[in-house]
Amino acid sequence: MRLDKLLANLGYGSRKEAKQLLKNGAVQVDGVVVKDAKQHVDPAVQTVTLNGETIEYKEFVYLMMNKPPGVLSATEDPSSETVIDLLELEDQVYEPFPVGRLDKDTEGLLLITNDGQLAHRLLSPKKHVPKTYFAVIDGEVTKDDILAFAQGVVLDDGYETKPGELVILKSGIRSDIELTITEGKFHQVKRMFEAVGKRVVYLQRISMGPLKLDETLELGEYRELTEEEVEQLKDYQVK
Repeated sequence: MRLDKLLANLGYGSRKEAKQLLKNGAVQVDGVVVKDAKQHVDPAVQTVTLNGETIEYKEFVYLMMNKPPGVLSATEDPSSETVIDLLELEDQVYEPFPVGRLDKDTEGLLLITNDGQLAHRLLSPKKHVPKTYFAVIDGEVTKDDILAFAQGVVLDDGYETKPGELVILKSGIRSDIELTITEGKFHQVKRMFEAVGKRVVYLQRISMGPLKLDETLELGEYRELTEEEVEQLKDYQVK
């Protein structure tokens, strides 16, 4: 990769500004000052420093966010805050995007990455990657609902969902449940409960495939995935 492109990609200014940094002798490669913007470097094996500080280069970035309500699962929007707006500039420069979407008022686990191949595998309908949600339901959830979800329910547009695994954590006027589905239709969890005459009043995604929400993350906070979590996602096969 050209040096000026490397610097620009990592947020150290435009290509023009990167060239000026090079001209000023601010950049070293393996301890040697380099002023030629066209020089190619391999940041995976060579050490590049700017003003004495090592530049950390990553081809891919993998972030776990505890998405807050009121924020869009999108890269940009003219009128609403997006999950990308919540990222630090040092992470935004990798141009990541949310893997799938959570409704604007839904909280919880959201994977953000620039690894398009991984995102495609996780979102492909053919892969049937399970996603588990915790929800508070207005109404008593019963064993009949468990059976209905296990068979698949018909949504308001006539679509019949694939089977979902419904677990009742607390049943009453307000019920706490966990629901695991392998699809991602628009407002699917809410519409599945509407199909059985109930309403979702709170919704949080707690897992996606092998990835589980880090409960230490406050709403709006995020962290990089560990190497183990990244490998689990890449190696994940639906049983």
